[in-house]
Amino acid sequence: MSEKKIITRATGVLGGATLLSRISGLVRDVVIGRMFGAGFATDAFFMAFTLPNLLRRFFAEGSLTAAFVPTYSDVYHRQGREEAIRVGNICFTLLLLIMAGVTLVGIVGSPWLVQTIGYGFRDIEGKLALTDMLNRIMFPYIFFVSLLALLTGRLNVHGHYFVPALSPVMLNLAMVAGAALLSPFFDPPIKALAVGVLLGGVLQLLMQGPILRRYGILPRLDFHWRHPAVRRIGKLMLPGVIGVAIYQINVVVTRILASFLPEGSVSYLYYGQRLFEFPQGIFILSLAQAVLPSMSRQASAGDEAGLRESLDFALRLIAVVTLPAALGLMLCAVPIYSLLFLSETFDYGAVRHTSAALIAYAPGLFFLGIARVIVPTFYAMKDTRTPVRISFWTLLLNAALGLLLMQPLGHVGLALALTLATCGNCLLLVWALRRKLGALGLRRLAGCCLRLVLPLLAMTAVVVPLLNLADWQVLGAAAFWQKCLVLLSAITAGMLVYVLGCLGAGVQEVREGWALVRRKLTRRSGRGS
Repeated sequence: MSEKKIITRATGVLGGATLLSRISGLVRDVVIGRMFGAGFATDAFFMAFTLPNLLRRFFAEGSLTAAFVPTYSDVYHRQGREEAIRVGNICFTLLLLIMAGVTLVGIVGSPWLVQTIGYGFRDIEGKLALTDMLNRIMFPYIFFVSLLALLTGRLNVHGHYFVPALSPVMLNLAMVAGAALLSPFFDPPIKALAVGVLLGGVLQLLMQGPILRRYGILPRLDFHWRHPAVRRIGKLMLPGVIGVAIYQINVVVTRILASFLPEGSVSYLYYGQRLFEFPQGIFILSLAQAVLPSMSRQASAGDEAGLRESLDFALRLIAVVTLPAALGLMLCAVPIYSLLFLSETFDYGAVRHTSAALIAYAPGLFFLGIARVIVPTFYAMKDTRTPVRISFWTLLLNAALGLLLMQPLGHVGLALALTLATCGNCLLLVWALRRKLGALGLRRLAGCCLRLVLPLLAMTAVVVPLLNLADWQVLGAAAFWQKCLVLLSAITAGMLVYVLGCLGAGVQEVREGWALVRRKLTRRSGRGS
């Protein structure tokens, strides 16, 4: 099977599983918004969740995966399955001990950590204390999710993607259960959400057990930390931690600045970013996760031509998906939040404020997608330093733009600052990779984007008039079903017009995807007859 087909199939599996987790995540956010609104309690909860979520990105989804997967894949394909399993067990043991220490430090040092990131809350009585309490409850989540990330990397190298990608559903279900079932038993009720986060982390880790056992890679303790592969992972991970840290500090900087803005600003940014992350998680992260093992194999074999081909294909797929997704988010921001969140606790003013944040975030989807594919290319070539240096300049740019834009534009200015910083980060990464790898096929990417202009304009011409058929300020059951029908009609019509427009404009990536689906349907019908 060609690397292109491997990437496409893995992306499809990851995308399907991630779609389920994102839908459950959207349900979770709707439940939180309708039950707790956007204000004192939710500001405290989202600020408290910043810390364990920040460390999750440090040790789990970012540097650990990027350093572990290429090395584990290299050992697996060069030295065999048994040696790879041994390396995986050593890394699991080491990570377990490190994260146990990090968790203990985080709980003990919670008051000082919370005062740092929520400094603007100090003038609101009780808000810092609530943030501290919620952070202490949720902090052990980082222990479970970091171990999960390592096990996910092992399963991906062994060819299994579905269950690890589905595991976030457990977190979302646990949080929904906490909010809906446990909140009456807690004072304040928001505390039940924090308990749900902790329970979700445990369930995410436990559900990997049967799959690990099936593949014969259920982890065991192994304290031989001087293994050359483990040292190699450590050397790759250290600058990777710094790089991920810099990226996540952007989020922390945004939260800190938002704590000085009017109450609800932290929540508006959170809800806006969550919907922004919906298409990001379904496709962008799935594609980046799927392409890393293939690129690692090509880099290990010295196949630069194959590496460039995989990168070129991935970049064009990113454009075909993220550009309509970004435009759709901007057009449908108010309708989506009105349909899903509008309630007595989440009024139309909150809908407008949150929609404005999403509209400011949305253009960054394309640039973030490009960056998420390019960074694994550096990692596949065992270069983690270049993304770190670029991330540092991105951090400075985001902080400067945030300070500049937050006064005239409020929380929207902070969202826009992050979008502009993401664009700058993308351009610098492209420039650096082109110097390192040579031609990247950017002309093909530019040509693909140009061919998408007319389909995007046609999509806009269809979606806007349909959305104008509903009054998005109205509450009530009848209004809900009317809005649901209008929004679904607009989304369906927009997607159909876009796909047909792409086929008419000769967008090759859409044709390749349709041909792949048609071949699969033909094979299935043949087997059925």
